[in-house]
Amino acid sequence: MHVKITTSGSRRYVQLVESYRDDAGKVKKRTVATLGRLDQVDSQLNAVIQGLIKVSGQVPTPTPTISSPSIAFEAARAFGDVWALTELWKDLGFSALRQVFRKTRHTTDVEALIRVMVLNRLCDPESKLGVLRWLETVALPDVTVTAITHQQLLRSMDALMEQQSAVDAVVAGLLRPLIDQDLSVVFYDLTTIRSEGLVTVPQDVRQFGMAKEGLIARQFMLGACRLQRVCRSTMRSSMATPLRPKRCCRP
Repeated sequence: MHVKITTSGSRRYVQLVESYRDDAGKVKKRTVATLGRLDQVDSQLNAVIQGLIKVSGQVPTPTPTISSPSIAFEAARAFGDVWALTELWKDLGFSALRQVFRKTRHTTDVEALIRVMVLNRLCDPESKLGVLRWLETVALPDVTVTAITHQQLLRSMDALMEQQSAVDAVVAGLLRPLIDQDLSVVFYDLTTIRSEGLVTVPQDVRQFGMAKEGLIARQFMLGACRLQRVCRSTMRSSMATPLRPKRCCRP
């Protein structure tokens, strides 16, 4: 007795077949049972196999259980903000501070440690111990994060205080060209003012739109601008489609 796979059209079947001899002594085969389609064989067939093994007196082989592999996802490290600030640090020339601290007795890269603390203050202000926790969440360019210790951060602050005059001179030389220019400061602010009533007037600047209170109401936008002792106000209607506001200027 053996298992045979037969084909009928596009389907394949699993059959239990036995061999026998007829009256003339010729070997023939006959189907004892059809166990089902091959593409639909499931755990029921395993139960039949284990049952036959048990009837024959053999020890059933336990069906191995296949466990799905455990997948662990680690948090991604922030990169964009620290990369942009690092490039800005280099463009402004603050890397020149490394020359100042090379004259000291410190063996660590003080300029890199100060840069780390500055970036931390800009991205996620924390204490010195908080800097170490923050470093575990970012991919900081040009810095070996795992090598930084709390003691090194404290020593870099000491070096900064000891070389304050030299550091101030370098920073002043870098920033003076940026601010030593003829500049004008412009103050500009916008606010929306909601109005009541249903009366309409020609060239009405009031339009229906989402108000600050979270409802659709009539309102207009007021823009206030101040430039070198000259005060000028601009009124602009706030419409439901803010990309096409009407504008009305008042000196």
